[in-house]
Amino acid sequence: MVYLNVTDLSTTSPAPDLLAPEVHERLVAGDEAAWYSFVQTYEGRMYGYLYRLEGNSEDALDLTQEVFFRAWRSIRTFRPGERVLPWLYQVARNTQIESHRRKQLQRFSLEEAREDAGFEVTSGARSPVQAAESADAQDRVQRALLRLPAEYREAVVLRFVEDLSYDEIAQIQGVAVGTAKSRVFRAKEQLADLLAGVADVH
Repeated sequence: MVYLNVTDLSTTSPAPDLLAPEVHERLVAGDEAAWYSFVQTYEGRMYGYLYRLEGNSEDALDLTQEVFFRAWRSIRTFRPGERVLPWLYQVARNTQIESHRRKQLQRFSLEEAREDAGFEVTSGARSPVQAAESADAQDRVQRALLRLPAEYREAVVLRFVEDLSYDEIAQIQGVAVGTAKSRVFRAKEQLADLLAGVADVH
């Protein structure tokens, strides 16, 4: 079993995203030192991702623990040479979804997404998530994120916080690339409305 060092989880730094074949072999073999290093490398990213989806530190910590337990159980399914983070985000996403199903939580959206046609998701404007810099504004951003439909919230966090490509977001969410772009676009619109006055997000 892998135990998390939960100190300073709020600070995320760029993590190596490729797993050397020999490291993968050590993980598959259950090497304790290899797993400790693996968890230390990626726990901050997983916690930050889950916190932004959950909005609750305790729940995010519990889910982060479960993510690495599931990764430990399924590391044989990871193919060396592929990026680690998209695989871990998929594990985290499945973990969160199953947790919500167990708790039978009801999801609701703030409003129905507006129907847009022919939009281009290439805006050079700062994202709403990046725009707020103060602690108070960051708190308001987190509250606004939690008011988005779950699939929009996840998509915009993966794009602007975790810096994944639309192809990777589509793979994680199990949708077409166009759908992933649409979700990010609509999430940005809704966040801009919710965060009016926090910062210049237009």
